[in-house]
Amino acid sequence: MAMTLAACGSSGGGSGSSDTATAPKDPSKVLGTITVLTNRTDQVQDGTAKRYAAEFNKIYPHVTVKFQGLTDYEGDVKIRLNSKNYGDVLSIPNSVPLKQYPTFFAPLGTAADLSRTYDFTDHATVGGKVYGIANIGTANGFVYNKAVWKQAGVTDWPTTPEQFITDLQAIKAKTGATPYYTNYHDGWPLTNWGNALGSPSCDPAANDKLASTKEPWAPGQDLYTTDKLLYDIVHNKLSEADPNTTNWENSKTLIGTGKIATMWLGSWAVVQMQDAAKKAGKDPADIGFMPFPAQKDGHFCSVVRPDYQYAINTHSKNKAAARAWIDWFITKSGDAQAALSISSVKGTPLPADLKPYQDADVQFVHPTNDKTAQVDEIDKASEIGINNQDYPQHIVDVARGAAGGDMNSVFKDLNKKWSDAQGTLG
Repeated sequence: MAMTLAACGSSGGGSGSSDTATAPKDPSKVLGTITVLTNRTDQVQDGTAKRYAAEFNKIYPHVTVKFQGLTDYEGDVKIRLNSKNYGDVLSIPNSVPLKQYPTFFAPLGTAADLSRTYDFTDHATVGGKVYGIANIGTANGFVYNKAVWKQAGVTDWPTTPEQFITDLQAIKAKTGATPYYTNYHDGWPLTNWGNALGSPSCDPAANDKLASTKEPWAPGQDLYTTDKLLYDIVHNKLSEADPNTTNWENSKTLIGTGKIATMWLGSWAVVQMQDAAKKAGKDPADIGFMPFPAQKDGHFCSVVRPDYQYAINTHSKNKAAARAWIDWFITKSGDAQAALSISSVKGTPLPADLKPYQDADVQFVHPTNDKTAQVDEIDKASEIGINNQDYPQHIVDVARGAAGGDMNSVFKDLNKKWSDAQGTLG
């Protein structure tokens, strides 16, 4: 489904603001109450968010921070963006095209200035201004239960998609675990498959090349390789029996206890699965992280992208307080380190959970963003939604027989939609 936002209408988000939400210099003069929208419902529920706010208040005593944890973050915020009521601080939904950032979010400063401190600012830069700052970067890969894979006789990372399927079949045959878990029902975890773009080819320009590639789902293309793997996993009955019954929060315990073996996620997920294993009385060291099963010149490659970027609602009445929260959270809270994630603050060491990647000389690919806006336009016109959940869910549905067609018909349709959109846009 294509995204539709009332970007300029009287009922919509409005035309935005040109006022830069600058970092406040005197904490004692920053006042107000801010609402932070977050997908981290776990941090809201377990008190972590409240503890962060208490630490923040030691520096900014006159700011009250309230949190709204949203389980269906993408869906809920997408709707709320049609009004002015989308918090003061929020994570930018994946479905918002880059060129619309100035409509909804306040500029945080210039790219030239902020890029000296933070990585990934180019992902949220429009017209030389930055509209979002990531807390963490995330490498892509499969979170997996090493004990289950070892029980199946697999100790080396598969180097091809075909080998990966063979390994999952061994898990199915030799263990009681579900080899792969789609997290289909919650939907948003499936959007991570779009983040695999650039890993099979080890090409930083893989996303930019979509602007001129007529058939991105042709053999040899990254999207063909990654989406074929998802299709083959499900079609070969190597995933859960009923995707409609999956549960994100429960999946952490399932992989932590070895009931499921593998999930395609970002490196940010490793610590959550390790915590779940520990709480269930299992060894957190059983949770590992492996790259996409493809190599270029003898190397695995993992694309490193920013996780959600924090932005300020352009309609916020407390932009100084909102900016104070963003800066403090990213640079002072320690959240990135606690999550064993790649901090966006330049010069921060890599987390321990990526040491296996370093030891195996996995190449980190930082995607270029020269044509992101153009690719977004094609994607929107095609109504595919590469970063949305509907598209991988449809692949799963066809693969399991819940929707008509087969892999070839799905890819043929995707190629036609993409090339038609390119033609429409000229």
